[in-house]
Amino acid sequence: MTSRLLPGLAVLLAALLATVGGWSSAQAADLSARDIMQKMDDTRLASSESSFNRMQLTTCKYGVKNGKLKCVEKPRVKLLESAQINLGDNNKDTKSIAIVLQPASEKGIGMLSWTYDDSTRDNETWLYLSALGKVKRIAAGTDEDSEPTSLFGSEITTEDMETGKLDDYIYSIVDEGEYKGRPVYVIEAVATPERQRKTRYSKSQTWVDAERFLALKVQLYDKQGNLTKRMQVGKVEKIDGIWVTRSLTMFNLVAQRLTNMNLDGITFGVDIDEAFLSQRALTDSAFREANLNQLRAQAK
Repeated sequence: MTSRLLPGLAVLLAALLATVGGWSSAQAADLSARDIMQKMDDTRLASSESSFNRMQLTTCKYGVKNGKLKCVEKPRVKLLESAQINLGDNNKDTKSIAIVLQPASEKGIGMLSWTYDDSTRDNETWLYLSALGKVKRIAAGTDEDSEPTSLFGSEITTEDMETGKLDDYIYSIVDEGEYKGRPVYVIEAVATPERQRKTRYSKSQTWVDAERFLALKVQLYDKQGNLTKRMQVGKVEKIDGIWVTRSLTMFNLVAQRLTNMNLDGITFGVDIDEAFLSQRALTDSAFREANLNQLRAQAK
């Protein structure tokens, strides 16, 4: 994924749904495109440090009716909980886990992700299907000959979740101005030749809030230069000094499907046992529930 925004589903929230404010637009004026993306990545890490989230994913095929975009089929709604911590050199790596709570038929399905900042080190992701009782390791990256893995049936894929690895892209500021009343930089990220061999995307464009270093919009382009996906942010709120997007929508422009990710709750600074972020939490329901109950007790 050529955006700096997308990770494990839990990290996806940290990356797409939260960022720390504190820089003025005047300070940002002297930043290069790479500096801006580094700031976004730094604030992503701040928001993924020991956080516990509760989120809802709503997916449907969409169309336009009376000039408004609407679902044209009954949406599929899933409720999840996720937790993540940072670790590794300079705390730039992240371990995360996401577990499906509802619908009942999918309860216990989970995804474990270990993401690494080092461009030479592939991220690691495991998917657990409770109905089969099996853990499947998901291959890192993808290419035009293989399909990326969808996350819990949504329009967000494992490739869309990748974060860190800034050296995999070449950045430039292609525009400046306003977007939805906010001052923004439009940053284009083009995959390096090495990254091109591992991705389905050739580049991304990100509308970055110039004061809060929050992505307000992301557009993703395939190898032929066609716009294939668009992410748009909804309501933004400040929680415990951290700017949090309470909802965002990923549009698959080819399939005309969308996924809305709504953050029902987020708690920062929770005590998360690293042992919980393991395959045991996927397969051992008693172990998983005991840890989740401890996190729920800390949640606001």
